[in-house]
Amino acid sequence: MPQPPSPDPAPVAVMVVLPDGQELRARLYSWHQTPTGWQGDIGLPSYRNTEEHAVEAAEYRVWLDAPGQIRRIPGVDYSAVPAARLPRPSFVEEVMGERRPSGWVMQGLDRGRRLIHAPDCDEAPAQATPLSLDRALDLAEQAGVRLCSLCGAAQELDPLLRGFTDGFDGPRSESPER
Repeated sequence: MPQPPSPDPAPVAVMVVLPDGQELRARLYSWHQTPTGWQGDIGLPSYRNTEEHAVEAAEYRVWLDAPGQIRRIPGVDYSAVPAARLPRPSFVEEVMGERRPSGWVMQGLDRGRRLIHAPDCDEAPAQATPLSLDRALDLAEQAGVRLCSLCGAAQELDPLLRGFTDGFDGPRSESPER
């Protein structure tokens, strides 16, 4: 005979560190992993006014950072607290690392000169409109336009402008000699 689904685990006690340094006992419902660390789904004890002008106990739910804003209580078992982990990166993501934003951006310099950057370059202008690859290549061929060597724009766009074989072993001949 199938068993009924088990209810959600009961929340467990934790201490929450308030902005002024006070510590308050609260309830931990779950953990959630983020790219920067872990957060806990916390229920803070509170009061609220009812429509009948009475005061009743309530709970305010909030996500807080662990361990900075959440402290475990010695002797409390946290093993049953549900934890949502980030998906494991693919092998390609692990080897290649985080992808940079796509496109290119233009920086205006003095005397009509311009510089093309990758959007995540430290020297790229903030809030610049991204350029497509074709537009960046068209602009790169204009007088007074250079490609940034700090962010890799030069290394990535130069081969597209000048050909992939130039600069390695010289121009490739049409037929190899035997």
